[in-house]
Amino acid sequence: QLRFVESGGGLVQSGGSLRLSCAASGFSLDYYAIGWFRQVPGKEREGVLCISSSGDTLNYADPVKGRFTSSRDNAKSTVYLQMNSLKPEDTAVYYCAADPRLNCYRDYDLYDYWGQGTQVTVSS
Repeated sequence: QLRFVESGGGLVQSGGSLRLSCAASGFSLDYYAIGWFRQVPGKEREGVLCISSSGDTLNYADPVKGRFTSSRDNAKSTVYLQMNSLKPEDTAVYYCAADPRLNCYRDYDLYDYWGQGTQVTVSS
């Protein structure tokens, strides 16, 4: 089964940091852009940022600019989301998914291989 497994979530105080991991299962990351998304109960899933196959990033959400970054280790089939200066409004379940177009685009139509998500809770 082709999917991602997200990990690294947890409870952190406002201003703290977390690093999420997104490990690919059953496929290679080499030929995919990887997107990070988050969702709060009762709201639509929101794009956070994307990292292309070459490592370039594209922010989907203005509130995370300057605070969230992403990196990838294709040899380990793992992508990371480093989240700094966390705020209570960053509380959500975070997901990753793969886009086969290599580069990052602002449409989410081709994202696939969604994982189960990892909960991030930021206390005030």
